[in-house]
Amino acid sequence: MTMHCLVLRLAGPLQSWGSRSQFNRRETDAEPTKSGILGLLAAAQGRRRSDPIEDLLGLHLGVRTDQPGSLLRDYHTVSDHRGRPLLSAAVTGKGLQKPTSPAKAVHVTARFYLQDAVFVAAVGGPADVVAPLLDAVRRPAFPLALGRRACVPTQPLVIDSPSPGNVWPGDPLTVLGNVPWQAEPGRRRTAPRTVYLAVTVDDTAGNEVRTDVPRTFDPAGRSYATRPVQSDWVTVDNPSAATGTSRGHDPFALLGW
Repeated sequence: MTMHCLVLRLAGPLQSWGSRSQFNRRETDAEPTKSGILGLLAAAQGRRRSDPIEDLLGLHLGVRTDQPGSLLRDYHTVSDHRGRPLLSAAVTGKGLQKPTSPAKAVHVTARFYLQDAVFVAAVGGPADVVAPLLDAVRRPAFPLALGRRACVPTQPLVIDSPSPGNVWPGDPLTVLGNVPWQAEPGRRRTAPRTVYLAVTVDDTAGNEVRTDVPRTFDPAGRSYATRPVQSDWVTVDNPSAATGTSRGHDPFALLGW
């Protein structure tokens, strides 16, 4: 069976892809998680959180880091708008949250984001499975996000293939070696003609394990399985590289001096 890939350009002012953290400290991984990308696809198709997702779990994922961005820590507080003390994470025998003891009016939390990062995700599977996902992402049923709801993606979100049908033939690793570099223009102009980009792909023989495969998105029973992955590099041409001798950054030239 020939594999085809839907290719997504995951870029925006903020992204957050958590795979381990919860409660008052919400960290982000350095690259998109499989649960986050499958959640994006499920939202595009209009699936509810309790809907089955078994058909999505068989998709193969590859992620390329085109622009790693930087880490942002957000000092975040939580309070009840009615002025009431907050509830704790503990519950009673009836399943009701217990009040904080001693009573607490404000929770301080730490939330982490990636700023100005750009990733390329290749989602591979049979053409008859991948093509409808592409159509759904173009006209999503629910708003799409880069990990958290507040992290809105910039356009374009889909990178079309030159081949008919707009899906890319090949497995994720092959496709990620063929998709043009998606970093911001200024970075591309100052980079060499050839760049080496880090990729992570699903691989049954991989020597790394990620715990980010969702069994369900239902909040009442959310849990995750593991997947083996392999880290690699791909070589990508950079036709935007400046030609001739570069003088580097020249602030006087920007002023016309």
